[in-house]
Amino acid sequence: MNNLLQEKDQRWLEETRNKIVEKMRWVSEKSRDKIPYTTINGEHDDKSRKDVTWNQDDGINWWTNGFWGGMMWQLYHETGEEKFAKIAKISVEKLDQCFVEYYGLHHDVGFMWLPTAVADYRITGNIDSRRRGLHAANLLAGRFNPVGKFIRAWNDNDRNDTRGWAIIDCLFNIPLLYWATEETKDPRFKQIAMMHADTAMEHFIRPDGSSNHIIEFDLDNGQVVKTYGGQGYENGSAWTRGQSWAMYGFILSYIHTGKIEYLDTAKRVAHYFIANIPESGIIPVDFRQPKEPAWEDSTAAAIAAGALIEIAKQVGELEQDMYINAALKLLKTLSEKRCDWTTAIDSIVQNCSSAYHVKEHHMSIIYGDYYFMEAIFKLKGNDIFLW
Repeated sequence: MNNLLQEKDQRWLEETRNKIVEKMRWVSEKSRDKIPYTTINGEHDDKSRKDVTWNQDDGINWWTNGFWGGMMWQLYHETGEEKFAKIAKISVEKLDQCFVEYYGLHHDVGFMWLPTAVADYRITGNIDSRRRGLHAANLLAGRFNPVGKFIRAWNDNDRNDTRGWAIIDCLFNIPLLYWATEETKDPRFKQIAMMHADTAMEHFIRPDGSSNHIIEFDLDNGQVVKTYGGQGYENGSAWTRGQSWAMYGFILSYIHTGKIEYLDTAKRVAHYFIANIPESGIIPVDFRQPKEPAWEDSTAAAIAAGALIEIAKQVGELEQDMYINAALKLLKTLSEKRCDWTTAIDSIVQNCSSAYHVKEHHMSIIYGDYYFMEAIFKLKGNDIFLW
């Protein structure tokens, strides 16, 4: 993608790449034995700690636990520095405990094992990591509802019956199934992934290109029961990270299958997102949230940027500029206004929010750092495709 950038953008890109690598050289050593989610008083927390009591779906089973390892593999591929691969392998091995515990795992096994074990196998040929990836793929395939043609989200809890729930986020997990078919030549995995993607395309994406977050399906006949606002502002609104998962998820399904409807859907979601980017370039938690409080989510911007770059790779020259320019606006806004390049805090991307209706906003979240880094490396033309 570098050849599409003007000279001043190429200079900015190289400078930003160098800032990422410089910061991550010392952060990676400091947090080498951790699997971070956020920062507490500037320090990475550690979801792999054994001296802390977590819920069964928290701790080592937490859905974001693949992103730190993914950052290390991206950095290893970008720099060739062996220490990043060694740190990545710590996450790969720690996540084996999830298979032992089992109960905390759900649809997010793609997020957990694609950037860790599958990346390890792709880069180093580690046969144990191939086994890890296939184990995770079988767990994901086992959540498929064949009547509703969707992959169930989450597990049982005290608040909701989630047996019929599917969420837009899961589009980012099904590349694990595409990989499993590519690796084993067994078409079942890809067939399940495509049926889920088709269901998402039919029921989640609205005519204007915005997306639902949660849909409940009837367990016995597969019909839509109701929709939920989920992590957005309200039912019927437009949770921005959900929009990002949708456009990135559909372009990934297109890359893996060549089904043109997935590309068309990714573009439709992208057009909605681009049309709603504020002049400031700062992305709210929900495009339809009230003006106050003005909650932001930098992770939505970082994920969307990566999606827009991937879409640009798949379209003709006349369309590319629109997607690249939007991605540049998002990434430059993050770099200049929402990134911390100092030694005062272990994370890079700031002002992240996991959902609209949570107590804590504008924090650091590990996937903000991962997707920002990934997008910068994509623009540079030297990312490793982990999905």
